[in-house]
Amino acid sequence: MEHVARNISGVIATNHLPHSHLPFQLRNPASSIDAYQLCHRDREGERERVMEQPTIDAAPTPFAPARDPRSASSQLALTLPAWVPILRSSSSLHSRVQVASQVVSPSRDGVDKSSQFTLDNIRESLIRQEDSLIYNLIERAQYCFNAPTYDSKRFQIPGFDGSLVEFMMKETENLHAKVRRYHSPDEHPFFPKDLPEPILPPIKYPEVLHPAAKSININSLIWKMYFEDLLPALVAEGDDGNYGSTAVCDVLCLQALSKRIHYGKFVAEAKFLEAPSSYTSSIVGQNRKALMECLTFKDVEDSVQRRVELKAMTYGQEINTNGERTNPQYKIDPKLMAKLYGEWVMPLTKQVQVEYFLHRLD
Repeated sequence: MEHVARNISGVIATNHLPHSHLPFQLRNPASSIDAYQLCHRDREGERERVMEQPTIDAAPTPFAPARDPRSASSQLALTLPAWVPILRSSSSLHSRVQVASQVVSPSRDGVDKSSQFTLDNIRESLIRQEDSLIYNLIERAQYCFNAPTYDSKRFQIPGFDGSLVEFMMKETENLHAKVRRYHSPDEHPFFPKDLPEPILPPIKYPEVLHPAAKSININSLIWKMYFEDLLPALVAEGDDGNYGSTAVCDVLCLQALSKRIHYGKFVAEAKFLEAPSSYTSSIVGQNRKALMECLTFKDVEDSVQRRVELKAMTYGQEINTNGERTNPQYKIDPKLMAKLYGEWVMPLTKQVQVEYFLHRLD
């Protein structure tokens, strides 16, 4: 602790450091200051004096990359980390940094200006949601099945008739509804009846989807798949008594699955805008089978399965203190993640897409 305190005090007392070690740029990006006053003590005579110093550009540090003072982008030097300048303009991470610097919270007129629902962000969002789902499943896998969590007769909850996990989901959705979660077009409640009105003013989201999208909600199928198919394969049998933690993890897993699968609406809209003629005849004829065939690309689906399996291996493996991975042990079975996407997530996503297409020309 004393060592840390000395390091911190050394950083704070920057007048004791040479300028090349300053962890920030001293130039003011808002108003170009050509000089400033630096006050320090003369060590021999202990006399204070004021001297004029030119504007200093510190040497590159992890907090302040080297920059050309003539560059307009140099004004971001105080806020962006050192790796930003090396990213190519086509990099998704570079784009995300640019968007982050431009994001504006909902304005006073209630318009969402975050560009969250632009079609260009759909694929990136789907890949990012894989991470969230894997992490949530890893958390759930640490507990046993814990059957009492799903027994509607096990716990007596005043004013509620149902299982503990149903109670947790309903109460969570009631709370989140108050901050307008389910007014967002990419969120879908499992228990949509009797949700409270938001306490926050409404947000006007970009009209990316057809209005019929609001009526599409297959959470009942997701609920059934999770408890009957996925959960028994994910966790160990038995009862460890952690019923509350089990229910909390189940809620997070179900919400992540729901968001990922219902993103099929955005995928369908993007595909329709890209090639409307490929879908119009099947939509007019209400041909579900033909639409499903148009949406099925085996090579792409195989690639997704390989990716989530590798992610599960990477995120869920045990690593010793030396960073070695001998005889790796995984918190969840990586092949189960591939099976989850191959047998349930992608088929249900395509089902959402078909339902959306059937109403796209309404």
